Amino acid sequence: MPSSLLWAVDIFGRVYTLSTVGQYWELCKDAQLEFKRVSAVKQCCWGIACDHQVYTYVLSGDVPIRYQEETYENQRWNPVGGFCEKLLPSDRWQWSDVSGLKHQQLGSFTLPSPHWEWESDWYVDENIGGEPTEKGGWTYAIDFPSTYTKDKKWNSCVRRRRWIRYRRYKSRDVWAKIVSHADPDQLPDPFNDISIGGWEITDEPLGRLSVWAVSLQGRVWYRENVCHHNPEGSTWSLITTPGEVVQISCGPYDLLWATLWEGQAIVRDGIDRNNPQGISWSIVESPSPENGIMHVSVGVDVVWCVTKDRKVWFRRGVNSHNPCGTSWIEMVGEMMMVTVGLNNQVWGIGCDDRAIYFRQGVTPSELSGKTWKAIVSGRESDRSQTGSSTSLLSAGCFFTDDIQNQTNAIIQGDADTSSDTELPSVPVNLANTPPAGAAASSSANSTANQTAEILANLTLDPLDSNRGEGTVASISNEKANFEMDKSSTNPNPPAELQWTNIDLKEAQKHPVLSVSTLAETSSLSSLGMFSVGAEEQYGADEHPLWAWVSGGGCLVDLHSPLKWFTAPSGLSSSVQSLSLSISPAQTAAWRKQIFQQLSERTKRELENFRHYEQAIEQSVWVKTGTLQWWRNWKPHKWMDVRVALEQFTGSDGMRDSILFIYYMYHEEKKYIHVFLNEVTIIVEVLNEAKHSFALYTPERTKQRWPIRLAATTEQEMHDWLSLLNMSCCESRRLQGPPSHHAIWSVTCKGDIFVSEPSPELEAGPHLMPCDQMFWRQVGGHLRLIECNNRGVVWGVGYDHTAWVYTGGYGGGFIQGM
Repeated sequence: MPSSLLWAVDIFGRVYTLSTVGQYWELCKDAQLEFKRVSAVKQCCWGIACDHQVYTYVLSGDVPIRYQEETYENQRWNPVGGFCEKLLPSDRWQWSDVSGLKHQQLGSFTLPSPHWEWESDWYVDENIGGEPTEKGGWTYAIDFPSTYTKDKKWNSCVRRRRWIRYRRYKSRDVWAKIVSHADPDQLPDPFNDISIGGWEITDEPLGRLSVWAVSLQGRVWYRENVCHHNPEGSTWSLITTPGEVVQISCGPYDLLWATLWEGQAIVRDGIDRNNPQGISWSIVESPSPENGIMHVSVGVDVVWCVTKDRKVWFRRGVNSHNPCGTSWIEMVGEMMMVTVGLNNQVWGIGCDDRAIYFRQGVTPSELSGKTWKAIVSGRESDRSQTGSSTSLLSAGCFFTDDIQNQTNAIIQGDADTSSDTELPSVPVNLANTPPAGAAASSSANSTANQTAEILANLTLDPLDSNRGEGTVASISNEKANFEMDKSSTNPNPPAELQWTNIDLKEAQKHPVLSVSTLAETSSLSSLGMFSVGAEEQYGADEHPLWAWVSGGGCLVDLHSPLKWFTAPSGLSSSVQSLSLSISPAQTAAWRKQIFQQLSERTKRELENFRHYEQAIEQSVWVKTGTLQWWRNWKPHKWMDVRVALEQFTGSDGMRDSILFIYYMYHEEKKYIHVFLNEVTIIVEVLNEAKHSFALYTPERTKQRWPIRLAATTEQEMHDWLSLLNMSCCESRRLQGPPSHHAIWSVTCKGDIFVSEPSPELEAGPHLMPCDQMFWRQVGGHLRLIECNNRGVVWGVGYDHTAWVYTGGYGGGFIQGM
């Protein structure tokens, strides 16, 4: 199932996304803004921030968002000076659009918003209809306007050429503010609601979206020209309505509903590919006369709404021919709002717990579904916190003593630094607190349970006003006596830690508590006694409180299970409560201690295996054959030689090769050799009489005298070329297809070669000479080749056919890729 995202906003204005293949809510990358509402599709998300301004969040992709700006330069022939810039009064502008009616100078083009950037400067397009023109890009005609050709004729009185410049959208994976360039008097009011959809109405232009917004004054606005090449759109257009609108919802096709202040719903009629704004409105009454419609959401052919009494309703009989539907059906449950996804799947936010619910059982035959099920996915921060806690707890049974000693030292240090802060006392129920001896003698499970009970007893409700000062005084003596008893048994003075509780309204400080009751227990039980950081609004065991959810870009496959409905495994409830009290300082100290213990154990185990021999032995593999060699002394001629390729494997498993060439000189046997890790290129030499190839090294490249070898048959030559290419790649640790930063080259014969750049090529104190670059061959023959740093490689063949490289070895004998 392809991954898609469910977008949501919590009560603090933070935007989260939940993947259909994931299990955790991920905080939006650009989390500096606080949002009220969002509306998402697959490729982007629009939202209204707390400043009532509209922002768009365009997801990054492999293909950049580019737009081509163009203008035409026009000239007329003059009998005196030839073609010049002086035109007749009846002619078009010297710089104009393709029609000649709009004046467009090069300097008149500006970026539509700060979220765009120019890719390059203006340049002349030297192609017309896919065919190259003469240098300069001019096309000729008899007069304006007419049919232009690339050939200049005797009656060519006018000419023009096209100038091109590209701009790129750069604000991706960030919230980009929609800037309005309209007249300030015509600017829309601050926005209150937004909805996007309509991408299935038409395919032209690519990625077109219908963006609808509602202002605080109850007016409806439509964003013009939103598409893939213009993700921000151009201007806002006011759409008249029969009343003040509160909220609006747009489906992927031609369905658009909105709610009025009076509690009615209005439906837009006449939306099609030629008129995405629609023609008129139709009014639909509320399902309940006493309680009007508060929220509405539409999908492909379904409509859901929530009335002011939080009841959920489903609209029956909705389709393209009857967008108003026929009647309302009440659903079970009470929701704050609902949202409909791509295939009519439904989500909602519960009225009581502010949790997100998913409507199960929604199928094409049963659009209303069967039941609501809560999404219990945690946040990404909870996963990292749970993972560290799990590792520490699992390691506690192995490093109990060391960690306990280090824990006492950490606690003492924290107590010293915080001893100057005086906090008020608090009632604590110590009746269920076990003695230190009992805690030390208990098992790990009972210790954890006792710790959880102590933490439960230490919980204080900051809003509980029934506990007065008399209750505090009644237990002060008991608490003092208990601490005196513990101090007499424990030589170390009790450490005091600060507990902090965070509430939505205010943060209240909790009292100083003694942790000496658990000082002699295992490290597992002592994990629950450290202060909690106050940077999170939620506890790790609390689900976020949601304010808005958007499923417009979420595609749920009915046959693929979701991971949203199972709590993250790994920790029990008692251990999860313990993980709340782990501070970053103790986490870092424990990790360091555990790492030292594991390192020492690894050294001890390796000592026992020192007498074992290496698993990889040095080996030598040899291939021999008979070839001809173009000797390097006069008279130059071909002579029969014996060739041997020795490939050896070192103790480190790496391979290297040497090529030996044995020949006879004055009846004396001699040889020359070349290390294949020094070979820079092996290229086939086209010769009608011989099937030959050449080996180049940096030294032989300077001498312009490569090693030329010839085989008796073409198949034998290809076998040697393939073997030598593979050996050279193995010697230089090269394998697989070329990287995205590879340098591509074509010889005059059409052979394709590629080189992997090294850091020494352009940087470092000693730059690598170009003659030391290694080139390996890729199959195929091309006339021209072009590449970029994204791994896109295109080529043009000798028959003018365009080719694109897909990552293979290209066919033929070159099989080293």
